[in-house]
Amino acid sequence: MPTYDPTAEQKFTFGLWTVGNTGRDPFGGPVRDQLSPVEIVRLLGEVGAYGVNYHDNDLYPIDATPAEVDQILRDFKQALRDTGLKVPMATTNLFTDPIFKDGAFTSNDARVRAYALQKVIRSMDIGVDLGAALYVLWGGREGTETDASKNPQDSLKRMRDALNFLCEYIIEQGYDLRLALEAKPNEPRSDIYLPTTGAMLGFINTLDHPEMVGVNPEVAHEHMAGLNFAHAVAQAWDAGKLFHIDLNDQLFGRYDQDFRFGSVMIKQNFFLVKFLEDVGYSGSRHYDAHAYRTEDYEGVKDFARGCMRTYMILREKARQFNQDAEIQALLQEIHADDGAHSYLNGGYSSDAVSRLRNETFDRVGISQRGLPYERLDQLTMELLLGVR
Repeated sequence: MPTYDPTAEQKFTFGLWTVGNTGRDPFGGPVRDQLSPVEIVRLLGEVGAYGVNYHDNDLYPIDATPAEVDQILRDFKQALRDTGLKVPMATTNLFTDPIFKDGAFTSNDARVRAYALQKVIRSMDIGVDLGAALYVLWGGREGTETDASKNPQDSLKRMRDALNFLCEYIIEQGYDLRLALEAKPNEPRSDIYLPTTGAMLGFINTLDHPEMVGVNPEVAHEHMAGLNFAHAVAQAWDAGKLFHIDLNDQLFGRYDQDFRFGSVMIKQNFFLVKFLEDVGYSGSRHYDAHAYRTEDYEGVKDFARGCMRTYMILREKARQFNQDAEIQALLQEIHADDGAHSYLNGGYSSDAVSRLRNETFDRVGISQRGLPYERLDQLTMELLLGVR
């Protein structure tokens, strides 16, 4: 009988802002008391998480004095030692404070852009001290409500300049740190620059140090745009840029719901988990999700355990899929290849062109071949529904 308990191998992590979310939304105030970072770490230790991630101001207030920050960090480090939790990733809040109302790196105000850089490098120093090897950047305010306000090409240049600056800082400091960019199409801004994972991948190639920068795709953010998240993850993996991943759940076309992983889009999340497990993804599996507003902190623990348990269940389902004789026979039939065109596997050559020019294809006959995708999908559903 398989176990669905979390394992250190899976590197399940949660942000301070996730299990520490008080349930406040645009239409209602908090329903849970605010926990301290230490209390959140202890909660995550109790539910079996591997690690904890944070924005700088999840950990210490934006206006904290150096002495206050030092004390908070001492307490936080002690909680990490007590629970054994790791800090694989850190990030900076560049969206909550009013100074970022027009963006951070892309703000029209040079003072804001400079402050954003200062805030990030200070946060990076602390993140590295806590053991983070990855730094995520989500530009929640990097966008517009009216394109009259900004030239998008100027904004992309400002973003590029900021990331080049940060990469040079990492190199000069000798930090073992990589950057991961997180895309989102909208909310809180009407239009956010670089709105999809694919857009981020294209942008990374324009940087001075593209090898230092990858992506942090999030289920909800791609689903908000009605896109196939597993396809975005596969593209990032193929490019060697899947540095981190944010797991949650989300209905297509809605506001950013951040539901418990696997709670609404079961088949989509199955193929995501199957992909990650099949290719051997070894990074953190980070949950950027929130418990329902209905929950107290016992319910928050249920939420956190549920995120991890669902991943482990889908992981087992992926193993079953790969070992199911009927499913694998169908896949073998679908991918049948007599090797007649293996001469194209090596790429372009004049000999390949010559052979291709002289080949005769039975266009009608080939088109009449049935592909049993209906049966394959039904078997997949039966496996997921537990009747296989």
